[in-house]
Amino acid sequence: MSWERNIVIKSSAELMKMREAGRLNARVLAMVREMIRPGVTTGELDAAAEEMIRKHGGIPVFKGYPGPYPYPATLCISLNEELVHGIPGKRKLKEGDIVSVDCGTLLDGFVGDSAFTAGVGEISAEARRLIQVTEQALYEGIAQMLPGKRTGDISSAIQRFVEAAGFHVTREYTGHGVGRQMHEGPQVPNYGFSGRGVILRPGMTIALEPMVLVGTPRTTVLPDQWTVKSADGSLTAHYEHTVAVTEGQPWILTDASEAP
Repeated sequence: MSWERNIVIKSSAELMKMREAGRLNARVLAMVREMIRPGVTTGELDAAAEEMIRKHGGIPVFKGYPGPYPYPATLCISLNEELVHGIPGKRKLKEGDIVSVDCGTLLDGFVGDSAFTAGVGEISAEARRLIQVTEQALYEGIAQMLPGKRTGDISSAIQRFVEAAGFHVTREYTGHGVGRQMHEGPQVPNYGFSGRGVILRPGMTIALEPMVLVGTPRTTVLPDQWTVKSADGSLTAHYEHTVAVTEGQPWILTDASEAP
């Protein structure tokens, strides 16, 4: 599939539906964040998220997603050196862990997709700084989502901010358009050059997701065929929002606020 040929411009009514999906996704992640503490299993977080999504009429869009085999869970939960696509299960969170939680919700035909990274109890100074840099890198990218800019402006802003802090961005995994499908065009890497790429137009909706590594940009996939970890075993972090290009400022569709 050419993602650049799969760009879908949303109407105002469709953006409002995406906002509702995004708001539900945000509420689910807020609940999961509150549950994070030593002794909780990743499977318990996953079960709570699925229950809340379905209770409010949504569908967990990750569950059954095609890959090496259908993805088996509602959330992707990745610990420490795991960057993305970690499968929830019996593992218990421990003091000092950092945990990345990624969730996608389909509601009324549209997808909300977002992620955060949080510490479990007391974490190291390096882990705290990694989380802070990754979250701010997301907002550096969002600030570039203005009509007439290009996807390369987003990519470049994320890369510059992360590398100025002494960390690395992954080369293998990217942000992406999102709408009725979880993956639409355009593809938005976390590295690149300003002034290049697809021109941003009002009605485009993109899931930006900086994926940041302490020691190396290189990754490897675990034997479960889904979980991606840093090649050197160093810490990683991941943040994501679904964002709409408007005639004015970017609209974050997956924040938790009530106001549009």
